[in-house]
Order: sequence, then C-alpha cells, then structure tokens
Amino acid sequence: MPVLSKFYGIVIRMLCVRQLSARFHAIHGDMELVVQIAPLRIVGGQAPRDVCELVLDWAREHQAELLEDWRRCCMAQKPMPIAPAP
Repeated sequence: MPVLSKFYGIVIRMLCVRQLSARFHAIHGDMELVVQIAPLRIVGGQAPRDVCELVLDWAREHQAELLEDWRRCCMAQKPMPIAPAP
C-alpha cells in the first residue's frame, strides 16, 4: 500500500479496491482507521479521539488530492504525495 503522507506518527496509505468507495488508511502505532473520502467519515478501525480528529481535519483539507490519488491508484498509477498536517 503506497504511503501518501506522514505526520505526528500517523502514516496515510491507500489501496484501491474498486468494489469499495474511495478510502484511505491511517495507521498510528498498532491502530488503524479506514476513512471514506466522500462523504468524509471513518468507516472502520479504532484510534484515540485526538488522532481521529487530526486525520479527519487533514483529510478535509486535502479531499480533492485524496480523490485524485484514489483515481490514480485505481488506474494502477503511482499516487502523488500529499503534504502532512502542519
């Protein structure tokens, strides 16, 4: 799964599964969130509330880039890196 971004110990990865809606994975230690991109929401996994909020805030800011990377992944192209959270 390609890495799109890293910040505050969180690694953002994406793997296209065409039968599923556009989504990404946020890994923090041994915890993982699965986040749907549009509409933006957590659809699986667990993490502390502050990590969830940070990931969702970051995703809101980069939603268009995440959707473009989903499109690229589904076309077997390398996704583009996305800036980390400040």
